[in-house]
Amino acid sequence: MRAFLLRTGAAALAAGCIAAAVALAGEPMPPGISDGVITVQSAYPVAETVERLKQAVAAKGITYFDTIDQGQLGAAAGVKVQPSVLLVFGNPALGVQFLGGNPLAGLDWPVRLIVTEDAKGQVWTAYSDFGWIAKRHHITNRDEVFAKASSVIEAINDSIRVK
Repeated sequence: MRAFLLRTGAAALAAGCIAAAVALAGEPMPPGISDGVITVQSAYPVAETVERLKQAVAAKGITYFDTIDQGQLGAAAGVKVQPSVLLVFGNPALGVQFLGGNPLAGLDWPVRLIVTEDAKGQVWTAYSDFGWIAKRHHITNRDEVFAKASSVIEAINDSIRVK
């Protein structure tokens, strides 16, 4: 399962590299949504943000698949990156409905939520907007499912969001 998630998570890993590149450039992560990526400013350090997010996922009864510490992977490869941790989770009953709309939606499912720290020490989460995913995969008959997924990820981010 881990190998499958790593293979299908290539787009999310690329997004993480972009986030790390932005952080290394000394620029803060942009708030809001840009090119299908929604960012949320965290009120906590990376490790606490990750733990709070995992707790929020568990509290909702969502399946937690994996944690990938991209900062450690970078260090092991001799590449300096800001702290970056990818969380992979999802509700299979909800997620397969994405796949039912278009099997290629599996490139964006399960959910990938990245936690990263910019050069100024600010911690952010980022994830793909579900409406953007629907457009990307030309899924037009699952609006309710995408709206539900959006409300769930927002609630999970509420556990770390700067108030």
